[in-house]
Amino acid sequence: MSDDAEREVVYKLVLDLVNPDSREVALAELSKKRDSFSELAPLLWNSVGTMAALLHEIISIYPMLSPPNLSPHASNRVCNAPALLQCVASHQETRSLLLHAHIPLFLYPFLNTVSRTKPFEYLRLTSLGVVGALVKVDDSEVITFLLNTEIIPLCLRIMENGSELSKTVATFIIQKILLDNMGLNYICQTPERFFAVSTVLANMIESLLDSPSQRLLKHIVRCYLR
Repeated sequence: MSDDAEREVVYKLVLDLVNPDSREVALAELSKKRDSFSELAPLLWNSVGTMAALLHEIISIYPMLSPPNLSPHASNRVCNAPALLQCVASHQETRSLLLHAHIPLFLYPFLNTVSRTKPFEYLRLTSLGVVGALVKVDDSEVITFLLNTEIIPLCLRIMENGSELSKTVATFIIQKILLDNMGLNYICQTPERFFAVSTVLANMIESLLDSPSQRLLKHIVRCYLR
């Protein structure tokens, strides 16, 4: 497919997001094109009604969080919305705009779930991916935003109770916060914060004796090195 033809397909899919009848298919198809279409993030952000449509998908799942009643189909559908937000969070032109709109906060109820079923685990993982995309690029604005939210206790709980992949992403987020001087100062500001982080890291080291993970250990060690 030529670049022009590909662009037209993406434009049509973005327009389909605003239509509830075509949204599910558009979400799935656009999610597949996150890496191949470099200007998808600005297109999503600047298209009328698109971000509202993504937020609608996210908010519509809230009633299924407590009591936990999320089907695999509903999980697969809604996870395409954070996947597209991850694209927006990764792009230089749209990262700050996403923060100023406080859109990542809409994903925090997903991070706050504790059910270990696959639909919920997948939901937590894709939501962590948005925060992970934000911290991947060293940006003090991102750290300032996160420190004014509940991301640290949310990540610490996932580091203790999540799947290996979720633990890895959550530990990476804590690692990036620690690598920033402002983040390090925040965690060391009170004994309670420091103790909470150090205790979870120590418990994770203990658990790795039974279930070794080189990738997870790498991020834990980088936290200690800081």
